Amino acid sequence: MSAPSPQSARRTVRITIVLLFAAWLVDYADRLVINLVLPSLGAEFDLGRGQQGLVVSAFFLAYALAQIPGGMLADRHGARRVTLWALLAWSAFTALTGFAWSFAVLLVLRFAFGAAEGIFPPAALKVLVERTRPDERMAANGLIMSSNAVAGVLTPLLVAPLIAVFGWRSAFFSTAALGVVVLVAVRLRLPAPLPRTEPATGVGGPGAGAVLRLGVVWRFSAMMFGYSAIVWGFNTWVPSYLGEEYGVSLTTAGALVAVPALAAAGAIVVGGRISDRLGGHHRKVLVPGMTAAAVLLLLVAFSTSLTGFLVFGTLASVAVALCYMPILAVPLRGLAPDQVGVGSAVVVLGGQIAGMVVPPVIGALADAFSFRVAFASLVLGAAVAAAMALLTPQDAASFRTAAGASPLPAPAEEHA
Repeated sequence: MSAPSPQSARRTVRITIVLLFAAWLVDYADRLVINLVLPSLGAEFDLGRGQQGLVVSAFFLAYALAQIPGGMLADRHGARRVTLWALLAWSAFTALTGFAWSFAVLLVLRFAFGAAEGIFPPAALKVLVERTRPDERMAANGLIMSSNAVAGVLTPLLVAPLIAVFGWRSAFFSTAALGVVVLVAVRLRLPAPLPRTEPATGVGGPGAGAVLRLGVVWRFSAMMFGYSAIVWGFNTWVPSYLGEEYGVSLTTAGALVAVPALAAAGAIVVGGRISDRLGGHHRKVLVPGMTAAAVLLLLVAFSTSLTGFLVFGTLASVAVALCYMPILAVPLRGLAPDQVGVGSAVVVLGGQIAGMVVPPVIGALADAFSFRVAFASLVLGAAVAAAMALLTPQDAASFRTAAGASPLPAPAEEHA
């Protein structure tokens, strides 16, 4: 394959960023809708907080279980094809959730929805890796993943009024329609991959099994667990907390939640650029970032005013969001292209296990004690992420050595 012109390569990167941004935006919005409708579901189906947490966890259980199979599918059948499968399936199950008539049906549909979305992250990361150079990958991924925070801004602002006027079922129908639009756009506009520029040598040996046996990859997965424990443990329950503690309506809560989400969007982009500049070296970001987040989470938990809760919550969101891209940087640089699907799935799996386990735990703690105790417990997530940052290789060359591959020359930016 002849090398594309610089202009053509830049165009490939730009289009890929736009399309994956849109796909992740809908993906994350679909997940956030459940947080906004939990009070309505609790009232309609007579659910306690623990049962509401299970509705959230059913998604994450399937989402977690689908990560590694999704990575294997992407490596075997192609990232573009698996991405399209995921978009089609999750849009269908999102729409079907709008027809749920019982708690049991909700659990089944949320599980199916989670499985459909679960194959998407490793496929999407592989799509990106195939269409970017290593030295621009985290900056590009930072722009793409800022979609999660943008969804955190737009979803409450747009969906909360929709729920207030048309009921909770309308939220699922509308987001399913957006998924179909993005499916068509990706199908028609996603460019072909760029020629490979990285060594094709795998780490740990050929095949998915070799990657799954690498302890170093699972340590990055544990780091993602700590990060996601904070994100999902906090975000899932903020609308309910604001309503119960301060009497804030769902629509107003949506507007208030948009503030920290917007700040987090900018922090994710900045974190991606820092990660590319550092050539990995996530310890330099995660240790100070998670230390700050731990302090701020305690201030959030024991704040006695709505203003304090919002200010400290926003600062905590920024500190945590800065850490997201650095967690992914070294594995995506160190893995061979034909191992990115499975390897990234293992890393992302840690985050999904957190999403499965933490929301019902936080709900149970809130029931047994208070939301203050529940939110304070999230400091444990910051501790896990910081500890794993100290116990993992800091650049791609060290990652490959730790994984048992022959050391390869590190890209120039890793020595900057």
